[in-house]
Amino acid sequence: MANGHQHLLQYALDDRYDRTDGRVFLTGTQALVRIVLDQARRDRAAGLNTAGFVSGYRGSPLGGLDRELWSQKNRLDDANIRFLPAINEDLGATALLGAQQAALDPHSTVEGVFGLWYGKGPGVDRSGDALRHGNAYGSHPKGGVLVVAGDDHGCVSSSMPHQSDVAFMSWFMPTLNPASVAEYPAFGQWGYALSRFAGVWSGFKAISETVESGASVELTPDRVFTTPAFEAPPGGLHIRLADLPSTEIETRIAHKLRAVQVFAEANPIDRALYGLADAPFGIVTTGKAFGDTMEALRLLGVSEAVCRARGIDLYKVGMVWPLARRDALRFVQGKREVLVIEEKRGIIESQLKEAFYDLPGATPERMVGKHDETMAPLVPWTGELSPLSLAPILAARLAPFVPDLDLPARAQALTAQPPRLLDVKGATRTPYFCSGCPHNTSTKVPEGSQAASGIGCHVMASWMNRRTAGFAQMGGEGVPWIATSMFNGGRHLFQNIGEGTWYHSGSLAIRQAVAAKANITFKILYNDAVAMTGGQPVDGPASPAAIARSCRAEGVSRIALVTEDLARIDRAAFPGGTTFHHRTELDAVQRELRDMSGVTVIVYDQVCATEARRRRKRGEAPTPSRTVVINEAVCEGCGDCSVESNCLSVEPVETEYGRKRRINQASCNKDYSCLQGFCPSFVTIEGATLRKRQSDHDAAALAAGLPLPDPVDLDRPWNLLVAGVGGTGVVTVGALVSMAAHLEGLAASVLDFTGFAQKFGTVLGHVRLARSGADLHQVRIERGSADAVIACDAVVASAPQASAHYHQGTKVALSVSEMPTGDLVLDRDADLRVDDRAAAIAQAVGSRNLATVDANAASERLMGDPVYANVVMLGFAWQRGMVPVSLDALDRAIELNGVAVENNRRAFALGRVMAHDPNALGGKPDDADRAPRTLDDLLTAREADLRAWGGKAPARRFRATIDRFRTAIADEAIAETAARSLYRLMAYKDEYEVARLHADPAFKARLATMFEGEVRPTYHLAPPILAHAVDHRGRPLKRSFGPWMGRVFAVLARMRHLRGTPLDPFRHQADRRLDRDLVDWFETVLRELPGKDMPADQKLRIAASAQDIRGYGPVREEAADKVRAEIDRAMGHVGCPR
Repeated sequence: MANGHQHLLQYALDDRYDRTDGRVFLTGTQALVRIVLDQARRDRAAGLNTAGFVSGYRGSPLGGLDRELWSQKNRLDDANIRFLPAINEDLGATALLGAQQAALDPHSTVEGVFGLWYGKGPGVDRSGDALRHGNAYGSHPKGGVLVVAGDDHGCVSSSMPHQSDVAFMSWFMPTLNPASVAEYPAFGQWGYALSRFAGVWSGFKAISETVESGASVELTPDRVFTTPAFEAPPGGLHIRLADLPSTEIETRIAHKLRAVQVFAEANPIDRALYGLADAPFGIVTTGKAFGDTMEALRLLGVSEAVCRARGIDLYKVGMVWPLARRDALRFVQGKREVLVIEEKRGIIESQLKEAFYDLPGATPERMVGKHDETMAPLVPWTGELSPLSLAPILAARLAPFVPDLDLPARAQALTAQPPRLLDVKGATRTPYFCSGCPHNTSTKVPEGSQAASGIGCHVMASWMNRRTAGFAQMGGEGVPWIATSMFNGGRHLFQNIGEGTWYHSGSLAIRQAVAAKANITFKILYNDAVAMTGGQPVDGPASPAAIARSCRAEGVSRIALVTEDLARIDRAAFPGGTTFHHRTELDAVQRELRDMSGVTVIVYDQVCATEARRRRKRGEAPTPSRTVVINEAVCEGCGDCSVESNCLSVEPVETEYGRKRRINQASCNKDYSCLQGFCPSFVTIEGATLRKRQSDHDAAALAAGLPLPDPVDLDRPWNLLVAGVGGTGVVTVGALVSMAAHLEGLAASVLDFTGFAQKFGTVLGHVRLARSGADLHQVRIERGSADAVIACDAVVASAPQASAHYHQGTKVALSVSEMPTGDLVLDRDADLRVDDRAAAIAQAVGSRNLATVDANAASERLMGDPVYANVVMLGFAWQRGMVPVSLDALDRAIELNGVAVENNRRAFALGRVMAHDPNALGGKPDDADRAPRTLDDLLTAREADLRAWGGKAPARRFRATIDRFRTAIADEAIAETAARSLYRLMAYKDEYEVARLHADPAFKARLATMFEGEVRPTYHLAPPILAHAVDHRGRPLKRSFGPWMGRVFAVLARMRHLRGTPLDPFRHQADRRLDRDLVDWFETVLRELPGKDMPADQKLRIAASAQDIRGYGPVREEAADKVRAEIDRAMGHVGCPR
């Protein structure tokens, strides 16, 4: 690692498309775009007047291809390439057929159109009819078609694994299988040349591991293809306008397949690595399995030199079907043994064996693959292969040929250590709805109802305890229920379906339900974006009104529009009879519709939260002027705001008074559903803007004098794992490091496993660096082989997906920031146990190899925004010698990234400074822990609090009660717990206390610190005195009170000496009677508890249970009933008032 100044590659991001030689950095998605641009360039150089046409439908791992195509619109226009985002995959495939027919039109302006279709595995399946016909009818000799299948072999972001090769075979479509991003451009050229020669459509496998990776790629000169002699049948091989149904189509396909073989013989895409004519052992492999095999051989110590010396050769297949038989047979002939390694089903193996059946006497002594010579399973066809899974197989098969290397022992050593799965209980990092996501509300169903999920972000409701289950393929939503309901008495179901799915094909499901007269309510979730794949627009004019009109035309009689803002709805655009409702009425609307017969529809209209945030940043939508703040002193930590909003931005915060809630202003999307929580702690500030806090530290100057880390010798690939939370910039860290390595002339690859991770789930970035691309056989970091880990989140870093890569000696930079998970929304008391996770990681890698920092807190304190936390982590890790690229290269990578360049430079420098000296930038955050240290300290502090609450009398009562209990129980831990519980019950937050805490100068000072401009608070309250009005849940209605309420609070706070006296106007309210009863009851518990014959831990639990009585009004009442019942049972019924 060169840490100082050095020569960097002169590189601009446009080079990835504009350069025709040298090195570029390409992602798989960018490589697909480059394929069509290269084809246009080749045709232009050849004097051809062609055009390009791209169509298909997005879906992971091809979820971002349309966005990349849109971003390159000017280039595509210059190359005469048209991009049509299809409304679904099969119509996109049908459009490709038209593109091949275009040059046959007498009015055509071009000589031919080369086309590219794309779709993920399920899209390939649903497009079978269109793709089969397209391939059968053929391509134009100056056109050609690539059919790009996004295959998710590992089921990372799909409903099941996919291997589209099998479908391609059934359609007689040749299938190419590139092993890496570097092979994409050349394989694309070859696919088009084949398509033009043989009249076929060329299948192209883009599996997750290649298309979602990026790498430094050495561009190769355009290949000059040989046009072999081939006698075409009458009518030729290519597309014609008059192909009527007949068996002649099969005959033409047979001719095409012969032409494929002829072309492959003249222009080989398969190759023998070493060309050893007399090698006794041969390995035949393809695609990703090739990289896995090469890495496994490297781990076993079987180098190229060993292979050449011992007669071990490899044959890399580029076209997996139909196998180019001539060259494949030449390779395997004369071998004593051939091992076929391919991921998923054995397509090459079966073709090889079939070919040798026709050539008696030429068969190798042994050919094995999915099974060995005894028919025992050998190379798995399920899941994904890996170097470590292949190492024992290769060792066993190669051992007789190289007995002196003792390969089985080497394989045993490689696989002896099981994955390091850390023993950490607690919350997990599962995907969750974004802050302010409409689905937080729209996927709720009434008590007693059930719902079904489908394709889209809303599927996450399935693991949120929302009585949502069931699944169907895209566009089939609701149809399973049609049959199910025929056998359950015609019960009702709510079916969630996104507007993207509705436009894709889901409208047919509604038509089917109407035809079947099923009892079902389709909730069409209109979010104005296809959020699951990155926020793309729906591929056509789909508006709530258009959806409603379509549903009415299909025969749906009852339609309801539900939204968060009725004022923006043009009611005249909707069909007659549509009803309009605010989202707070959703429960009532659903209850009405579930009791109706037949098909009903709710159109839930609210913009995707993430897309709304993007539009605000781009100035395309106004930013709401209202900001939500929680007065933590008023908050009871009951979690009702999280229950109502289901929002990750309502975060837990630990205080000396227990866990409270606060709003994460950086992630809040201003949905405001948290205001529905039954709690008076919520305050909204209108107009004033959040103050950006930044430290005065000159980060660049502080970092300039730091020592440079020791260089890393890249005598082998360096494996850097980046672990963090989706949507926080984890992918950016990997991109910066890999680009920096590229600029230095190093070989680099990056693979980001995201899947649903952009929804606050797990993201793992695999970054591999080496001196030469020949050393990087695969992009994934193997189990137990991470050299360093930038752990941006402790929950992810301690999860099996990450920890399986650790070993003793792995260097880990760990952020100990507590980032909320879905568990914290669903369970108010869930514990992330960050300290336990850090300890477990330290044990796994060695304590001296772990360094920790609270990156989020540092980023917020020093940069004014936690969004820079991951770049802080990058700087922290770099300074500790974990990132073997130079400062200059990283700085240039940050510049090339082009986003908040100066802030990211500063964040990187701050990370470096904190790695060198954690105290250099100031130690603790502003709210450093000032909690009492001893029981006596606690009692003194709580006495003072109670005097502020209500004078000397309650303070004396508290102290006397705890002193008696402390003496009787003779256990300080139980006594402290009892003191905390009794204080919580005695300092109940009635009208006087809420007023005092809102009027507290400390809260006003906090608001003044948070905001710039005039701070005019609005309070959201449900005063018991006004409880006659109720909301949609039957709870007292919350109302908004403007800044004038602050003066009322000040007066009311001064009147707290009236509490409980005959002059107290609130004393007879049910809530206040409950407050007083709870104090009397718990004092009785504390008198009786010391004499109970039960273990100390049980007494501790009883003493702590009262702290679960939290909240206001009905929330508090429900909690009190539950806790009192539990304690009564545990103690044999304490005489307590009810």
